[in-house]
Amino acid sequence: MMADVHDKATRSKNMRAIATRDTAIEKRIAALLTGAGFTFVAQDRALPGRPDFTLPDYRCVIFTHGCFWHHHDCYLFKVPATRTAFWLDKIAGNVARDARDRQQLAEQGWRVLIIWECALRGRLRLSDAALTERLEEWICGAGHDAQIDTQGIRELTTTSTPYKE
Repeated sequence: MMADVHDKATRSKNMRAIATRDTAIEKRIAALLTGAGFTFVAQDRALPGRPDFTLPDYRCVIFTHGCFWHHHDCYLFKVPATRTAFWLDKIAGNVARDARDRQQLAEQGWRVLIIWECALRGRLRLSDAALTERLEEWICGAGHDAQIDTQGIRELTTTSTPYKE
């Protein structure tokens, strides 16, 4: 295992500097939602997991998940070659927290949509028109929790993000 080049305090400072709100991905989704005529609350602290977008009129929430940080089984997810055990534990913790947050939201009567990073950037990303169509389809429908990735929209199950090394 390779040692970190930074001490713990420096590493912590660097990690805190990574944007957790108003990212380019979130701005793109906000623009698409606004353009489609939806009103939303951004980063609702009152709800489990602080969803990126809450649409109270439709009783649904939207999370934008980074494929690495939340372990999406796609071409953007690669296990780091250094400190592998650390990263696998960290990501497994994120996945467990995501599942807990989704369960709590379901208990409160919220539907959940996860939009994966790979649907928004990279060589297989969806166009704005395709993404807007999927958003409208899910928000206005009465369907189950769902996810949008490079394959389009599909039901989100508890096993949608299998963990494998």
